Amino acid sequence: MSDTEFFTPSAAIAYADIAAAAGTALPEGVDPARTIAGAAPLESAGPSDLAYMDNARYGEALAQTRAGLCLVGPRFAARVPAETVAIVCRDPYRVYAALLGRLHPDALRPGPQFGAKGLASGAHVHPEARLEEGVTVDPGAVVGPGAEIGLGTVIGPNAVIGPGVRIGRDCAIGAGTTLSHALVGNRVIVHPGARIGQDGFGFAMGATHLKVPQVGRVIVQDDVEIGANTTIDRGASRDTVIGEGTKIDNLVQIAHNVVIGRHCVIVSGVGISGSTTLEDYVVLGGQVGVVGHLRIGRGSQIAGSSNVNRDVPPGSRWGGTPAKPVRAWFRELTTLARLAERSGQDAAEDEKS
Repeated sequence: MSDTEFFTPSAAIAYADIAAAAGTALPEGVDPARTIAGAAPLESAGPSDLAYMDNARYGEALAQTRAGLCLVGPRFAARVPAETVAIVCRDPYRVYAALLGRLHPDALRPGPQFGAKGLASGAHVHPEARLEEGVTVDPGAVVGPGAEIGLGTVIGPNAVIGPGVRIGRDCAIGAGTTLSHALVGNRVIVHPGARIGQDGFGFAMGATHLKVPQVGRVIVQDDVEIGANTTIDRGASRDTVIGEGTKIDNLVQIAHNVVIGRHCVIVSGVGISGSTTLEDYVVLGGQVGVVGHLRIGRGSQIAGSSNVNRDVPPGSRWGGTPAKPVRAWFRELTTLARLAERSGQDAAEDEKS
């Protein structure tokens, strides 16, 4: 079987352009016209590759790298081998990410899976749907009546875009996704298998549970990314809102009426219960659970596997179950560890006696 290369570099990048991207100058004597042709980890990079280093754990790998050029933080610069050109910058990873996007622009968002632009044979687009020029709809996709899709957007195979759904420009809607009762902004990426706009889980409890009609929408603002197999329920009485620039990982559940602010980060396995609000720049680590009707303040960070059952003030760092300020959480963990150690020592002494 041949070895398939899924992402081939689009063009080489000159050392001068790399230094400019890092906001610095090339070391003296380095040829500015020299180029890198690809990017690779420190361990496997060769003379034509770009690498980066910003974690002390990889100090030995840096010392032994054969990369042609390495983006590196100031504290690690002395460990770069003489044969490797060091570009010293404050945020090597961010510069590396920008350059990697130039090398592999096709990896920045899902593209057509059928290799063709426009409406593919086998796509089902309702006559009352409105598609701007340059929209791609792959085989098996369904676009319902009244749906509107903007210039440059790609609808993957077997995706379903429901009646009246609006999707902005330069979006990527992955294979097998479903969107209903939703308004989606520009440059939004929805990865395969995501479900957006279905019923929220609402019942009037009793001897028999009466279904509460969910009559809200999902509003997804510009530059949002939604991971594979994530679910975002539409609102019951108000809209579910995902704010501009927010990044959501795979396998996240966002319930009805949730409002998420701008530029939040929500990691895999998170569950957010109904009518909760996350203010701007909130970070939820993996497998965090959030009780309903809470407010998590701007810029707060919640450690992975925590359970949040009360409001979190802005700028806080919380963790644990139930979640609390990290200092209090760490004190509890330390105290428990000491008690367990003391208990073990007492048990050992009892056995000796």
